[in-house]
Amino acid sequence: MDILLIGSGGREHALAWKIAQSPLVRRLVCTPGNPGMAAVAECVPTPADIPAYAKKEGFDLVVVGPEQPLADGLADSLEESGIPCFGPKREAARVETSKAFVKDLCEEAGIPTARARSFTEADAAKAYLSELPGPWVVKADGLAAGKGVVIAEALEDAKSAVDDMLGGEFGEAGSTIVIEEFLEGEEVSLFAITDGETVLPFGSARDHKRAFDGDEGPNTGGMGAYAPPGNLPEALERRAYDEIIRPALAALKSRGTPYKGVLYAGLMLTADGPKLIEFNCRFGDPEAQVLMRRLRSDVVPTLWGAATGRLGGVGLDWMVEACTLVVMATKGYPGSYEKGSEIRGLAEAEAQGLVIFHAGTKQDGDRLLANGGRVLNVTAMADTPQAAAEAVYEGIGAIEWPDGFYRQDIGVGV
Repeated sequence: MDILLIGSGGREHALAWKIAQSPLVRRLVCTPGNPGMAAVAECVPTPADIPAYAKKEGFDLVVVGPEQPLADGLADSLEESGIPCFGPKREAARVETSKAFVKDLCEEAGIPTARARSFTEADAAKAYLSELPGPWVVKADGLAAGKGVVIAEALEDAKSAVDDMLGGEFGEAGSTIVIEEFLEGEEVSLFAITDGETVLPFGSARDHKRAFDGDEGPNTGGMGAYAPPGNLPEALERRAYDEIIRPALAALKSRGTPYKGVLYAGLMLTADGPKLIEFNCRFGDPEAQVLMRRLRSDVVPTLWGAATGRLGGVGLDWMVEACTLVVMATKGYPGSYEKGSEIRGLAEAEAQGLVIFHAGTKQDGDRLLANGGRVLNVTAMADTPQAAAEAVYEGIGAIEWPDGFYRQDIGVGV
């Protein structure tokens, strides 16, 4: 089987790493890829017309990693070209591209979630803020690279977030905002693979969005993760699939927009049970990395089954060991930061049994350079998330990167 993988981040490196292990794969091409992906696949510049390129090269399957190509309708174009695609079509991908759309879907399907309203005018939004008890959650409706959410402890900060978003901080993504009540509890990320009919549970993980230790600082795209999360017992996980995942997929199907691919549900485990925080139309990042490391099964039949309507009968086998991942990011992230600093010592760290997924790197001859905000995903496996975390932090000591930083509490104490 010849597979084309779209993307260049840590999530896509983990997918490429896992796909490349399959005996079913004859050729794996990543576009645009990154230096880490180049070690397991052929990397090519992104073609101007991906469906035409995929058809010309004879790919049997296209796997879309990030959300933006799905929001742009890549799965629709590939289907029109007769090429199976792992990832939902544009209308179904609105579960991520519009938070207001998700709130409507939750109301229609009876999915438990935070009460919320959407706004396009600042005065009306601020009036609603005054009706809600704090803290306050203000979200840009559209895609904002994982940064379009502000959790404000003070009302004035929430009002400032309204002004910033509606004032253009996130461009068109913030032309509509959603204000919702703050949910108390523990967060967890839950995943399901579907071909539009069959729903295959795909595990859970705990992600840490805040930039600094103790869940302090601004929201980021994710600074670390571990799996299994430990706060989602089997009975509660079944309840989340039955009350959140399956009703959402049934509602999308009834609307004539069946969902194919992976559905990611960000959940808050409240005193009243699991409630939906958000849906994403792709694997989480960095959750995908810990999931791929723990998955013992060949991932290709699952990806192929979801893309072609043949998911029924596909089963999964997971390792009993836990995986912990720590993100190494460029100093200044998620704010402004400088690119181009050199990174050394990855081979020495990997010699200690770690697997490092590249998220934002660039090769410059023999030098590896930082080329983004989140740059490296350092992972280890062990009997518990705590033991895996200890292995990660010991291995990170071999990495020489003065311009990087990382949280030192991921998986600690779990």
